Amino acid sequence: MNAPGSITDVAGIRVGQYQRIDPDVTLGSGWASGTTVVLPPPGTVGGVDGRGGAPGTRETDLLDPINSVRHVDAVVLSGGSAYGLATADGVMRWLEEQGRGVALDGGVVPIVPAAVVFDLPVGGWQCRPTAEFGYEAARTAGTDVAVGTVGGGTGARVGVLKGGVGTASTQLASGVTVGAIVVVNAAGDAIDPATGLPWLAYQIEEFGLRRPPADQIAAYAARHQEFSPLNTTIAVVATDAALSPAGCRRVAVAAHDGLARTLRPCHTPHDGDTVFALATGAVEVPLDPRTPASMSPEVPLVSEVGAAAADVLARAVMVAVLSATSVAGIPSYRDMLPGAFE
Repeated sequence: MNAPGSITDVAGIRVGQYQRIDPDVTLGSGWASGTTVVLPPPGTVGGVDGRGGAPGTRETDLLDPINSVRHVDAVVLSGGSAYGLATADGVMRWLEEQGRGVALDGGVVPIVPAAVVFDLPVGGWQCRPTAEFGYEAARTAGTDVAVGTVGGGTGARVGVLKGGVGTASTQLASGVTVGAIVVVNAAGDAIDPATGLPWLAYQIEEFGLRRPPADQIAAYAARHQEFSPLNTTIAVVATDAALSPAGCRRVAVAAHDGLARTLRPCHTPHDGDTVFALATGAVEVPLDPRTPASMSPEVPLVSEVGAAAADVLARAVMVAVLSATSVAGIPSYRDMLPGAFE
């Protein structure tokens, strides 16, 4: 498998993850959850777009381009359903200790949008991330990003298989870098039950996969009676391009195409699919003089970055699925369809 890159290839972006997994965890009993935190450099602009009908989020209204605060200090992707939103409190505490946030007379107020996945039935219902998970994830953040059964993807599922965390990046001809990190906890499938392979034909070659034996495909298809609709996929896409809050929102909209290409079904009334977009502004791209005067001058750049964001998010989804390891009796792709790697 070719190196897919990482969201931390966008200069200044750091990722921290913290999780707890009991070695003897079984479905419905024990710890199997965690938190992923994305820390951008100061001055990073943010946006968000939610397409699922049951989101679990925090501070997303603040990212509306009509509102006042422009910059984001961290984004949290966590397990624990709505309880997991408490992890953002720990991230805020760590950021306050660093003096990071909106500076006011009495101190700082860190801006920490967050989204969560529903993983409560995987471990014990009471075993969900707290503020300490967020604090530890922020405290240990760096440029090396673990994938698979880690962080917010610890208790994640994708269809009847184990989900997890994935990341990827690309560099455009303009010199702009675009990266993504995702927690794949989809009710839909990332793997076609008829073939045992990804839905996107080009990803089969990209990840060096081959069609598994018929008995493995049949066993995978037979598990679909276990389908649970209460799931969500959440992600952050980031770029070093200089974008406005409205431009970030449009990139987040476009990035959802990466989920729709790789997960079926997607964006249902049962899930809370949410994508955040971050722009650090480190790379200034010359404006395209062909842009009509009546249009925003950043339209060509937003279009290019948005298309790349969808591509890297689709790749990150497959990194999560292929890297995941079994937890609580939920089989990983490698466990259930090993023939794809032979």
